[in-house]
Amino acid sequence: QVQLVESGGGSVQPGGSLRLSCAASGYTFSSYCMSWFRQAPGKEREAVASIYPSGAFPEYADSVKGRFTISRDNSKNTLLLQMNSLKPDDTAMYYCAASASVCGLRNSYTYSGQGTQVTVSS
Repeated sequence: QVQLVESGGGSVQPGGSLRLSCAASGYTFSSYCMSWFRQAPGKEREAVASIYPSGAFPEYADSVKGRFTISRDNSKNTLLLQMNSLKPDDTAMYYCAASASVCGLRNSYTYSGQGTQVTVSS
């Protein structure tokens, strides 16, 4: 079955960086759109980045544009999110998601992982 396992979260000071990884298995990774979304307590889920199966057409939420970079390595079934210039507002649980039919910044991806916590605080 589809498995998505996120890693790389942690605690960092404002202005710092983190690199999240998502290891995918159980499906043809290179055929699926992938995305990262986040959810903080008391806030709505927010799609922050997405990428097409080929690695083309990355999209970003305005809140992270210019600071986050999404990428994928189809040879390793891995999705990445490089997060720079982190702010306290970036504090949330971060999830990767996969879909064979949905692409872009949407909250309707079919599969998602258990998440990895990112905390930005001084």
